Amino acid sequence: MIYNASSIIAFRDFGDKFHYFREQLVWMLLGYTALLVFSFIDYHLFYKLALPILITAIIVLIGVFIPGLGVYALGAHRWINLQFFVLQPAELVKLSLAIYLSAWFSHKEKERFLAFCLLLGLVMLLVMLQPDMGTASVILFEALIVYFLSGGSIKQFALLIPALGIIGVFLVSIAPYRLGRVTAFLNVGKSLDTTSYHVKQILISLGAGGIFGVGLGNSLQKYEYLPENVTDSIFAIIAEEVGFIGSLILILVFLAVLWRGLFISMQAKDMFGKLLAGSIISFLGIQIVINLAAMTALIPLTGIPLPFISYGGSALIIDLSAIGIVLNIAKQGSLAKHSGKRGSSR
Repeated sequence: MIYNASSIIAFRDFGDKFHYFREQLVWMLLGYTALLVFSFIDYHLFYKLALPILITAIIVLIGVFIPGLGVYALGAHRWINLQFFVLQPAELVKLSLAIYLSAWFSHKEKERFLAFCLLLGLVMLLVMLQPDMGTASVILFEALIVYFLSGGSIKQFALLIPALGIIGVFLVSIAPYRLGRVTAFLNVGKSLDTTSYHVKQILISLGAGGIFGVGLGNSLQKYEYLPENVTDSIFAIIAEEVGFIGSLILILVFLAVLWRGLFISMQAKDMFGKLLAGSIISFLGIQIVINLAAMTALIPLTGIPLPFISYGGSALIIDLSAIGIVLNIAKQGSLAKHSGKRGSSR
């Protein structure tokens, strides 16, 4: 689908219709290598390295604002140029925060709510300064889910949610492009004349796909009509080419991955494993839900890629690395289960 969606713009920009496909193939190979390596590394090692990992991620996140190191493009500071690789630190933060919070919350601790809010506020502030409201939302929900899974108080959530709502409304109101997206979303059901160009093209893609799609490679929207058709909006191209049936199959595959991840979380042999698997599946699931909801006009458009599908090296490598960690948690839980059975039989 990367090739199908990108061939036209790749030829326009690089004179090579395989440009994005070839680059993503490299990231895929690196990502699966990372998945394999992490699946054999005992996940308890991350418990010991949780704080250094988080500090490194925050330092790298600050690095996007350093001239000569950070890359400013498309009106945002979201990348670091490492010469051989352009890194998007926000992707690293998702996994780093999952590891740190899982290690921190694996033991009961009183009066940690304020410290949790301060840490979350720092990370979200750095991400929103880029600006990247979509990723900040993913980090927020990920952190709240881990806090809840660790036994967080409902009263604390009751106090936090209204405050977050007020902050969200403020952030939307001070940024014209965010306000424009919300306005376009609120008007999408009234008239296409009041809908943004991007949303119009998404709806055209979904409508053109129908039940069975127009066929692989036959998308018209990829001919420079649909913005971000290789990254955030690639699902619209998928829906156009394989239709409702193909899109439903993709969604069912995502649901199977998420269900299996939650099952592994519940079967983990210790609290750290439970929280780590749960937090990883949470941030993957949140990204999937936000992207698909935005692509079907259920929420305003956000700059959230579709995990494992959208073009992007940092996201693909981090997501596959995270799956490798979940596989190791499953392996450790299975080993503990079998050793327990052998012990009882003796």
